[in-house]
Amino acid sequence: MKTLLRKTAIAAMFAALPLAQASAEEVLIGLITKTNTNPFFVKMKEGAEAKANALDAKVSSFAGRFDGDTDSQVQAIENLVAAGATGILITPSDPQALAPVVKRARDAGVLVIALDTPFSPANVADATFATDNFKAGEMIGQWAKAKLGGNAKDARIALLDLSTANITVDVARNQGFLTGFGIDTKNPNINRDEDDSRIVGNDVTQGSEEGGRRAMENLLQKDPSVNLVYTINEPAAAGAYEALKAVGREDDVIIVSVDGGCPGVDNVGAGVIGATSMQFPLKMASLGVEAVVEYAKSGVKPGATPGKSFFDTGVELITDEPVKGVSSTTSKEGKSKCWG
Repeated sequence: MKTLLRKTAIAAMFAALPLAQASAEEVLIGLITKTNTNPFFVKMKEGAEAKANALDAKVSSFAGRFDGDTDSQVQAIENLVAAGATGILITPSDPQALAPVVKRARDAGVLVIALDTPFSPANVADATFATDNFKAGEMIGQWAKAKLGGNAKDARIALLDLSTANITVDVARNQGFLTGFGIDTKNPNINRDEDDSRIVGNDVTQGSEEGGRRAMENLLQKDPSVNLVYTINEPAAAGAYEALKAVGREDDVIIVSVDGGCPGVDNVGAGVIGATSMQFPLKMASLGVEAVVEYAKSGVKPGATPGKSFFDTGVELITDEPVKGVSSTTSKEGKSKCWG
């Protein structure tokens, strides 16, 4: 009788959990993105679900209410651990703030894989599937320098970052761009410590079009002679373009970015963005699902690309104005690979 009561109590406890339990044969995988509105994360979710369906696994998806909503991501991790998830795929909104809850998840036996945004340090997670964000920034920096040619020495550069929190992906893209352009980055692990006179200033966008417009307006007020704009992503680039257009500067300022979303590739074709570095979010998510399923079967954790602390999912420069020495693809060709 006691055994029966104990079994009944355990069954009731699990029935009360906030997530549906996976069956004994089914692998439960959590996907936690920064938001559920950014096309990048929408495509990531599509990739995870398609691969999970093919492998008879189950994906439960969560997202922050906004980019930077760490509390929602913490709650999602805790819910997934309680639900018995085998693995969690996450694009961390704040890689440092999330480290303690990720440790608790791993201590509970959950495989944690970072997607797109590495933790700080990277080994907070079991593995990372991501773009080489430094390389993505470096490619657009090299392109911009070659495009300006002899005028690069007198460039007036506006840097439109994600936030002031020195998030890994934000820093890598910014520092990669400056390195590619030939600017000393001082401490490569933080933004905004450079003293090169060509830099007009930095402002933050939260990765949104509205944020890009506002940041561009602020930097134009600081120095109306801006002629090169780096942006953390393509929505911010679109906002920067609108601010430049409002003052009649849209045709004499070069904008470079990172993402490779279909709207961004269209903006390359339209001349809004000079060049962008394309990422592959669907690939990140599908590889992450494969890795969790393999871990469930064999206990083997995924590795990294040789020479790197993460698995590199690739990056490709998209531009309709190719320059010597920088490999690139046209916007027309990019349309067959873009997302969103």
